[in-house]
Amino acid sequence: MITAVPEKTTDVLIVGAGPTGLMAALVLAHAGVRAEIIDPKPGPTRESRALGVQARSMELYAQLGLVDQVVAGSTTAAALQLGWQDRPGRRVELTFLQQRVSDYPGLHVFEQSRNETLLYEALRARDREVRWGDRLVDLTVESDGVRVLTDHDGELSRVNARWCIGADGATSMVRRQLDVPFDGVTDPGRFWVADVRQVRGLPDDVINLRFGTDDLLLSFPLGPGGHHRLLGVVGDAEPTAESVLPGVTTTYGISYGEIDWFAHYRVHHRVAARFRQGPVFLAGDAAHVHSPVGGQGMNTGLQDAHNLALAIADVVAGRTDPSGDELRLDRYQTERRPVARHLVDLTDRAFTLMSGRGGVRGVIRRQFATGLAPLVATVVPRLPARSRFGGYLGQTRIRYPMPSSDDPVVGRRLPPAGDNHALLADFGWQLHRYGGTRQAGRDSADGIPGWLGEPHQLPADPTGRLQPDRTYLVRPDGFVAASAAIGDGSAIATALAQHGLR
Repeated sequence: MITAVPEKTTDVLIVGAGPTGLMAALVLAHAGVRAEIIDPKPGPTRESRALGVQARSMELYAQLGLVDQVVAGSTTAAALQLGWQDRPGRRVELTFLQQRVSDYPGLHVFEQSRNETLLYEALRARDREVRWGDRLVDLTVESDGVRVLTDHDGELSRVNARWCIGADGATSMVRRQLDVPFDGVTDPGRFWVADVRQVRGLPDDVINLRFGTDDLLLSFPLGPGGHHRLLGVVGDAEPTAESVLPGVTTTYGISYGEIDWFAHYRVHHRVAARFRQGPVFLAGDAAHVHSPVGGQGMNTGLQDAHNLALAIADVVAGRTDPSGDELRLDRYQTERRPVARHLVDLTDRAFTLMSGRGGVRGVIRRQFATGLAPLVATVVPRLPARSRFGGYLGQTRIRYPMPSSDDPVVGRRLPPAGDNHALLADFGWQLHRYGGTRQAGRDSADGIPGWLGEPHQLPADPTGRLQPDRTYLVRPDGFVAASAAIGDGSAIATALAQHGLR
């Protein structure tokens, strides 16, 4: 007897309920887009490699109304301290570098498992659920979307969706089903990671990076009382806590008490050849993987998901014309793949320098730690452009391709000015004006749709980045799509057309 396979139809199927998949699901829920999310795990992750939330990701959490929970539950690493072996060096004050960049300066240490729990509970609060224990079996691309077969403890079911988001990690089944190349390299060495308590010899409020001749020690504060995440590199041999940590105490002059857990893994530097193939998208580790240098990986996945979900929401809401659907969705790959490519290249070079053993690389690391690093820590905070450095670290300096403009804010996320970021909570396209004489109505130009609404009139930007004689088109993700002289909305119409919007 043939048993019928249960079927469900939705707008979006998300494969993978890590931070990337959960972020996509939550943003789609805010936008009222139907979505199903599956994951073979029994529930959110309990152990995690990723642990830092950068300033830009904090802004996404603020838009979702979750940032207070992250602030309350995290430890803020206010500075980066570089040193050589057991000699701590100067501190680079991250909060100072980012004070004019974001309302959330520094690195908020909030582990991947806690990000997942936070996002999952917020998703459930919007009456959405994850199909835990559901494994992807088969994915077929058809003319009107995708057909996916899933398995839950031997029970098969089918999902029909307009789009599929593969957020299922570095070994992505979605990516393999599409046969999308995952080009890059695997480092010959291994990273080891340990959660350790009662650590002495390391400050509790900073990220520590200390170099040795043949290795390094990177630490992140997890809480008071010497609770740290320690990371290091070894050769090809598989490390254990017993084989690694005693040497760490000797070389770097630290001591420790209880070890919560210890693990090791290979470091990969890879980017998918495509982030989109028809109705299927790749995001997070399914699209790009790299070393943990800089704590950028989870943050990049969160921002992938946020960007993609809002593009899909524009299409579902009918803001695009029939020929504009593809143009709007294609922007995800156009915008996010270069970010991933740049990040992988940068972390690959940094990891190669930091992890190379002995010889010339050991000499270079010593010269950097004892000579260049103290100079950088002294000079950078005094530079007028110090906020740029802080912006790169916090991922707030990302720039997307937009219509040509002589206004430097176009293509970047909206600079904070007063409470202007609070307006983004409605997840809609907006017009902003700052200071100057209040002028009612929208700029006259053909091609500006009625759904865009009236401009928000805001106080003058004290930094001068947002000019009083301009109208700014702000996307739902907070990026500035256009800057137009008041009374001439042609640049706004051009930007909307470039996004496929009508």
